[in-house]
Amino acid sequence: MISLSLLGSTGSIGVQTLDVVRAEAGAWDVVALGAGRSVDQLVAQAREFSPRLVVVGDSARVSEVQEALPEVCVASGPSALAEAAAMGEVVVNGVVGFAGLPVTLAALEAGRRLALANKESLIAAGPVVQRARLTPGAELLPVDSEHCAVHQCLRANDVFTSEAGQERVNRIVLTASGGPFRGRSRQELADVTVDDALAHPTWSMGPKITVDSSTLMNKGLEVIEANELFGVGYDRIEVVIHPQSVVHSMVEYTDGATIAQLSLPDMRLCIGYALAYPDRIATPFGRIDWAELSRLDFESPDTEAFPCLELAYAAGRMGETAPALVNAANEVAVQAFLDERIRWTAIPEILEKVLGDHDGTEADSLEAVMEIDAKARTEAEQVIIRQI
Repeated sequence: MISLSLLGSTGSIGVQTLDVVRAEAGAWDVVALGAGRSVDQLVAQAREFSPRLVVVGDSARVSEVQEALPEVCVASGPSALAEAAAMGEVVVNGVVGFAGLPVTLAALEAGRRLALANKESLIAAGPVVQRARLTPGAELLPVDSEHCAVHQCLRANDVFTSEAGQERVNRIVLTASGGPFRGRSRQELADVTVDDALAHPTWSMGPKITVDSSTLMNKGLEVIEANELFGVGYDRIEVVIHPQSVVHSMVEYTDGATIAQLSLPDMRLCIGYALAYPDRIATPFGRIDWAELSRLDFESPDTEAFPCLELAYAAGRMGETAPALVNAANEVAVQAFLDERIRWTAIPEILEKVLGDHDGTEADSLEAVMEIDAKARTEAEQVIIRQI
């Protein structure tokens, strides 16, 4: 059995990871679990999977969890998180937002395989994470459906093992469902509610990423992530709207051939791919019934109605700490929207203002990234206060 550390175990990715572990009985031994506030669910998971370490985000509840799990080591804090991330041969980072960065770095610096569902840590601290990826034994497998698809398309053409294969890549095409507001004009989006934004048509995800999908910011962040993961320039990364969410992304080669990865929308396929790589799991998550699949549609994104996509491209092209800045401002803006403090249409306005004031700080250290993250959050909050 391969040892597995799962951080963010009570979130959407964590729950689905445990589905994969159950389906592939005997393949993985869950040695560490970590979660933030969903303590009852975390305890239930620990009783089922018997990890050696449980990390609780809320330090005030450690004694409560320890009492419920007397035979398990229960801890809290950054050192416990790093220990958990280094325990497993495979580490799943399902922590939401910038808070997942320590898990990403701890896993890679320990030379582990990282199944990364936390795109924000790679986006915000790309140069820092790239250095950690050079650690002997370290391996990064993307869990996002789009990047998992791209990874499979590149792997099928020996791009990872051949310099000539890398030169054959012409462009990466990331697909986007369009979210719940596809087809609406900017004027029609003025009064959308939180419930409207959380009603995603094809994917079941947490609230933050679901709102990001509704603004197309999620796709913008994935453009930055694709650049970091695969080293393809922004001019060769495109986004198309594909409402069925069956084609998860594509790679076009220099001869005009396009290779795509297709499946029904099911994150367990992507999780299983990252856990088992270079093998494949036996459970057919996302299997397509071709007799039922009647059509596949594609269209260009509407960047006037959804300006967050272009803002993410702009931050990516600026480089250094600009992606960290826009990511942090977005986290603050999305939370303010979920708290019903701002309108949905205010999200890109906040990002544009914060990005416009960026001073070009270099991402030469983790401390620089942390400082720009904190600065962006303060600036975004100030913009929100002025708007209220």
